[in-house]
Amino acid sequence: MRLGIKKKLSKRERLSIYAAISVIGIFTIMQLTVFPLIDKRNRLSRAFEAKTRALQEMRVFKSEYDTLNKQADLSKINFSNREKGFTLFSFLDRLSGQAGIKDHITYMKPSTATSKNGLYKLSQVELKLQTINLKQLTSYLYMIETSKNIVFVKRISITQTGKPEGFINVVMQVETFET
Repeated sequence: MRLGIKKKLSKRERLSIYAAISVIGIFTIMQLTVFPLIDKRNRLSRAFEAKTRALQEMRVFKSEYDTLNKQADLSKINFSNREKGFTLFSFLDRLSGQAGIKDHITYMKPSTATSKNGLYKLSQVELKLQTINLKQLTSYLYMIETSKNIVFVKRISITQTGKPEGFINVVMQVETFET
């Protein structure tokens, strides 16, 4: 029976059928081998780019981690080099005398809180300064922030006094850690 169909088809029709079979065969081979390889290559390329970005992020994090470790070590050294019996209240009182604003202190309210891990306590002093000038405040803040006692200003509120021109009132919270 096959011979009968083959004989009935012209040479041109047979070539068309062979061409169609060839195209279908090539398409099937492409679908089963070439296209999956290209897709896999694209997936691997995207995965490689993602891993490269992740590696770059890890390098940045490592650098930040190293910086934080150095800062922590420096803070531990500064913390251990503090004078024995250091208190934030007396430190701020002494600095206010050096800055010439001791007479302008309206109040100093000390408070403490224990840290979450219980190793340190957070010492805080809220103080109010009245009728000081900006130069005096700047000098006082500079002495606080550049101290090696790991003391920092957490919050500050500055308002103009109104009557004497160029004078301000200041309320600030200063914090440090203590053992």
